Amino acid sequence: MKVLTFAASNSKKSINKQLAIYATSLIEDAEVEVLDINDFEMPIYSQDREEELGIPEKAKLFYSKIAYADAIVVAFAEHNGSYTAAYKNLFDWTSRIDMKVYQNKPMILLATSPGPGGASSVLTSAVNSAPFFGADVKASLSIPSFYDNFDVIQQEFLNAELLNQLKRAVSQL
Repeated sequence: MKVLTFAASNSKKSINKQLAIYATSLIEDAEVEVLDINDFEMPIYSQDREEELGIPEKAKLFYSKIAYADAIVVAFAEHNGSYTAAYKNLFDWTSRIDMKVYQNKPMILLATSPGPGGASSVLTSAVNSAPFFGADVKASLSIPSFYDNFDVIQQEFLNAELLNQLKRAVSQL
Protein backbone atom coordinates (compact mmCIF):
# COMPACT_ATOMS: atom_id res chain seq x y z
CA MET A 1 0.00 0.00 0.00
CA LYS A 2 1.30 3.46 -0.94
CA VAL A 3 0.58 5.94 1.84
CA LEU A 4 1.00 9.67 1.41
CA THR A 5 1.46 11.64 4.62
CA PHE A 6 2.02 15.26 5.51
CA ALA A 7 1.45 17.86 8.15
CA ALA A 8 -0.90 20.67 7.21
CA SER A 9 1.75 23.01 8.58
CA ASN A 10 4.74 24.83 7.15
CA SER A 11 6.67 24.76 10.43
CA LYS A 12 10.12 23.20 10.10
CA LYS A 13 9.68 21.89 13.68
CA SER A 14 6.10 20.70 13.19
CA ILE A 15 4.83 18.39 15.88
CA ASN A 16 2.06 17.46 13.47
CA LYS A 17 4.68 16.24 11.00
CA GLN A 18 6.20 14.13 13.78
CA LEU A 19 2.75 12.73 14.53
CA ALA A 20 1.99 11.99 10.86
CA ILE A 21 5.30 10.20 10.34
CA TYR A 22 4.89 8.21 13.55
CA ALA A 23 1.34 7.23 12.61
CA THR A 24 2.40 5.93 9.20
CA SER A 25 5.20 3.91 10.82
CA LEU A 26 2.43 1.87 12.47
CA ILE A 27 0.98 0.77 9.12
CA GLU A 28 2.31 -2.66 8.17
CA ASP A 29 3.76 -3.15 4.69
CA ALA A 30 3.26 0.48 3.73
CA GLU A 31 5.38 2.39 1.28
CA VAL A 32 5.25 5.86 2.81
CA GLU A 33 5.90 9.15 1.05
CA VAL A 34 6.29 12.12 3.39
CA LEU A 35 5.52 15.51 1.86
CA ASP A 36 6.60 18.87 3.21
CA ILE A 37 4.05 21.49 2.19
CA ASN A 38 6.88 24.04 2.08
CA ASP A 39 7.77 22.39 -1.22
CA PHE A 40 4.38 23.51 -2.55
CA GLU A 41 4.48 27.19 -1.67
CA MET A 42 2.58 29.32 -4.19
CA PRO A 43 1.15 32.83 -4.47
CA ILE A 44 -1.94 33.37 -2.34
CA TYR A 45 -4.90 32.06 -4.28
CA SER A 46 -7.30 34.49 -5.91
CA GLN A 47 -9.51 34.25 -8.95
CA ASP A 48 -7.54 37.11 -10.50
CA ARG A 49 -4.24 35.24 -10.08
CA GLU A 50 -5.76 32.09 -11.50
CA GLU A 51 -6.97 33.96 -14.59
CA GLU A 52 -3.59 35.68 -14.96
CA LEU A 53 -1.23 32.78 -14.15
CA GLY A 54 -3.28 29.61 -14.56
CA ILE A 55 -2.92 26.72 -12.14
CA PRO A 56 0.62 26.54 -10.71
CA GLU A 57 2.68 23.43 -11.46
CA LYS A 58 3.11 22.86 -7.71
CA ALA A 59 -0.65 22.45 -7.29
CA LYS A 60 -0.67 19.96 -10.16
CA LEU A 61 2.21 18.07 -8.56
CA PHE A 62 0.41 17.93 -5.20
CA TYR A 63 -2.72 16.64 -6.91
CA SER A 64 -0.69 13.95 -8.71
CA LYS A 65 0.89 12.86 -5.40
CA ILE A 66 -2.61 12.28 -4.04
CA ALA A 67 -3.58 10.38 -7.20
CA TYR A 68 -0.58 8.07 -6.85
CA ALA A 69 -1.36 7.18 -3.20
CA ASP A 70 -3.59 4.37 -2.02
CA ALA A 71 -4.26 6.14 1.29
CA ILE A 72 -3.51 9.46 2.99
CA VAL A 73 -2.62 10.44 6.55
CA VAL A 74 -2.78 14.16 7.38
CA ALA A 75 -2.00 15.83 10.69
CA PHE A 76 -3.48 19.31 10.98
CA ALA A 77 -1.82 22.15 12.84
CA GLU A 78 -4.23 24.72 14.22
CA HIS A 79 -3.80 28.46 13.81
CA ASN A 80 -6.40 30.48 15.68
CA GLY A 81 -8.84 27.57 15.60
CA SER A 82 -8.53 26.92 11.87
CA TYR A 83 -6.26 25.63 9.10
CA THR A 84 -2.80 27.10 8.65
CA ALA A 85 -2.61 29.66 5.86
CA ALA A 86 0.03 27.54 4.09
CA TYR A 87 -2.22 24.46 3.96
CA LYS A 88 -5.35 26.42 3.06
CA ASN A 89 -3.58 28.07 0.13
CA LEU A 90 -2.27 24.74 -1.17
CA PHE A 91 -5.74 23.24 -0.80
CA ASP A 92 -7.41 26.21 -2.52
CA TRP A 93 -5.12 26.02 -5.56
CA THR A 94 -5.45 22.24 -5.78
CA SER A 95 -9.23 22.42 -5.56
CA ARG A 96 -9.21 24.48 -8.77
CA ILE A 97 -7.92 21.37 -10.58
CA ASP A 98 -10.68 19.21 -9.11
CA MET A 99 -13.04 19.92 -6.20
CA LYS A 100 -12.56 16.28 -5.20
CA VAL A 101 -8.99 17.06 -4.12
CA TYR A 102 -8.68 13.81 -2.15
CA GLN A 103 -9.86 11.68 -5.09
CA ASN A 104 -11.93 9.28 -2.95
CA LYS A 105 -8.85 8.05 -1.08
CA PRO A 106 -9.19 6.51 2.38
CA MET A 107 -7.84 8.98 4.91
CA ILE A 108 -6.83 9.20 8.54
CA LEU A 109 -7.07 12.74 9.90
CA LEU A 110 -5.00 13.67 12.93
CA ALA A 111 -4.17 16.80 14.89
CA THR A 112 -2.07 17.74 17.85
CA SER A 113 -0.95 20.81 19.76
CA PRO A 114 1.15 21.58 22.82
CA GLY A 115 -2.01 22.43 24.76
CA PRO A 116 -4.92 20.37 26.07
CA GLY A 117 -7.16 21.16 23.09
CA GLY A 118 -5.10 19.00 20.75
CA ALA A 119 -6.03 21.18 17.75
CA SER A 120 -9.50 19.67 17.97
CA SER A 121 -11.18 22.71 16.38
CA VAL A 122 -9.33 22.36 13.09
CA LEU A 123 -9.68 18.58 13.20
CA THR A 124 -13.44 18.89 13.57
CA SER A 125 -13.53 21.25 10.59
CA ALA A 126 -11.41 18.86 8.53
CA VAL A 127 -13.49 15.80 9.41
CA ASN A 128 -16.72 17.62 8.59
CA SER A 129 -15.56 19.13 5.30
CA ALA A 130 -13.19 16.49 3.85
CA PRO A 131 -15.96 14.22 2.46
CA PHE A 132 -17.18 17.12 0.30
CA PHE A 133 -13.72 17.16 -1.26
CA GLY A 134 -13.52 13.46 -2.06
CA ALA A 135 -12.13 12.11 1.21
CA ASP A 136 -13.14 8.73 2.57
CA VAL A 137 -12.41 9.52 6.22
CA LYS A 138 -11.78 6.23 8.00
CA ALA A 139 -10.78 7.65 11.39
CA SER A 140 -9.68 10.80 13.16
CA LEU A 141 -7.82 11.47 16.37
CA SER A 142 -6.75 14.54 18.33
CA ILE A 143 -3.66 14.21 20.52
CA PRO A 144 -3.72 16.77 23.36
CA SER A 145 -0.63 18.11 25.13
CA PHE A 146 1.78 16.64 22.61
CA TYR A 147 4.95 17.08 24.67
CA ASP A 148 3.35 15.38 27.69
CA ASN A 149 2.23 12.41 25.61
CA PHE A 150 5.04 11.94 23.08
CA ASP A 151 8.79 11.69 23.64
CA VAL A 152 10.23 13.78 20.80
CA ILE A 153 13.77 12.48 21.37
CA GLN A 154 12.87 8.79 21.37
CA GLN A 155 10.00 9.35 18.90
CA GLU A 156 7.56 7.24 20.90
CA PHE A 157 4.31 7.67 22.75
CA LEU A 158 4.40 7.96 26.51
CA ASN A 159 0.64 7.57 26.84
CA ALA A 160 -0.38 3.96 26.19
CA GLU A 161 -4.08 4.77 25.73
CA LEU A 162 -3.39 7.42 23.08
CA LEU A 163 -1.01 5.03 21.34
CA ASN A 164 -3.73 2.37 21.28
CA GLN A 165 -6.20 4.89 19.89
CA LEU A 166 -3.71 5.84 17.17
CA LYS A 167 -3.09 2.18 16.32
CA ARG A 168 -6.85 1.61 16.03
CA ALA A 169 -7.16 4.67 13.79
CA VAL A 170 -4.44 3.67 11.33
CA SER A 171 -5.66 0.08 11.25
CA GLN A 172 -8.73 1.42 9.44
CA LEU A 173 -6.70 1.94 6.27
